[in-house]
Amino acid sequence: MSEVNGVMMQYFHWYLPPAGSLWTQLAKDAQELAAAGFTALWLPPAYKGSNGGYDVGYAVYDLFDLGEFDQKGSIPTKYGTKDEYLRAIDSTHAVGIQIYGDIVLNHRLGADAEEEFEATPLDPNHRYQPIDAYQKIEGWTHFTFPGRQGKYSTMEWHWWHFDAVDYNVYNQQQKAIYLIRDKTFDQNVDAEKGNFDYLMGCDLDMDHPEVLGELKYWGEWYLDTTKIDGFRLDAVKHIEARFFYDWLKNLSIYAKKDLFAVGEYWSYELDALEYFIAETEGKVHLFDAPLHNNFHVASTQGKSYNLCQIFDGTLVKHQPTLAVTFVENHDSQPLQSLESVVENWFKPLAYALILLREAGYPCVFYGDYYGATYRDRGKDGQEYEIVLQSHRIILDRLLDARRNYAYGIQHDYFDHPNTVGWTRLGTQEHPDSMAVIMANGDAGTKWMDVGKPNTTYLDITTAATTKIQTNADGWGEFWVMF
Repeated sequence: MSEVNGVMMQYFHWYLPPAGSLWTQLAKDAQELAAAGFTALWLPPAYKGSNGGYDVGYAVYDLFDLGEFDQKGSIPTKYGTKDEYLRAIDSTHAVGIQIYGDIVLNHRLGADAEEEFEATPLDPNHRYQPIDAYQKIEGWTHFTFPGRQGKYSTMEWHWWHFDAVDYNVYNQQQKAIYLIRDKTFDQNVDAEKGNFDYLMGCDLDMDHPEVLGELKYWGEWYLDTTKIDGFRLDAVKHIEARFFYDWLKNLSIYAKKDLFAVGEYWSYELDALEYFIAETEGKVHLFDAPLHNNFHVASTQGKSYNLCQIFDGTLVKHQPTLAVTFVENHDSQPLQSLESVVENWFKPLAYALILLREAGYPCVFYGDYYGATYRDRGKDGQEYEIVLQSHRIILDRLLDARRNYAYGIQHDYFDHPNTVGWTRLGTQEHPDSMAVIMANGDAGTKWMDVGKPNTTYLDITTAATTKIQTNADGWGEFWVMF
């Protein structure tokens, strides 16, 4: 976390228009974001994807092309040019905001040429089960980066730098994961599908010394070039966990400072998240996907959901110092692959649950803050128009409360299925205390200790001038109504 009560924003969503303007917009927004209380921004992948200026960034083509070279049909990425990216980082640093780069190290797509090699076709849903004989295949595995012409790195990528692909030019109809000759899947990855090393495209062989050397060199180059403060690590469940420990340790030594890192391990199984944390010795925070799922379920069940259970099975409950809490992100937003929407009515409650409590490092989603409108096809093939509602008014009030009042000892009052609350008693440096109460059903009240006798408390979440007076013992009857 960048500072006490720091707050991260995911400064993008999946469907931003391919106008190449995000970096210039960020430079304009930096001061306003700092004033709102954001202390760090997670920015989207800044390097060239296989779809050029239309690529969100996760179909990685060239890690060294930050919008500088004419490759894949454009010089800029979807978000702008390299110079605009660096200026945006300088603008945010100037107002005290840290920057976390989105790092995708699992795979490559958009190769420049085919190569022939031998491989075994495996069942995509059972990764240790062959579905055909060991055979010669032809895959798109040769990356020459002709637009860059060896600048920054002369390494070209070949089939032997990968352990698996999912496309065979000789048999384009076959649906298989092709395990390349003399290769094995990485261990210490998620056990889904038997072994979830392979995700997409050309899957990097994390045991190959040239691969490890290039990733080490690229990390150092990227830090030197951008001066970012940390990383959001994509798809960590698909990569040998120990790799991240070694990679980050080396970069911290190189940078002569601790670098923040948060991994995307999309699993609702707490045991899987805790295993990854143990393997990386706590060097990598994780997004709290189980908490997001609880928010999703609570928002769909309404008042039948027991709010006392909202933190059950979550990372923030069991590993509070390593949990990055969030309500929504680009993968869970409507029409995306991991769609698990938190309904609008529940989002103010969910954001209060991550912004106003002592545990976890909260992340606010761009789409929830600014809103968005976009169109795409759903899994049924039909096209839909999606409107994401802006919650900026309530978010700004919660951010203000976090910055000014969310300090000190926390007392929880999770003793009713539909009405829960907590208080923060303040510190010597931040002496004001705070009470939070919420309900997912009918109006409710709750007696809570705020540690301030005979004191008047005001509701800052609405325009109403609600006043609650504490008694001589510092307790007050706080209430919520609809």
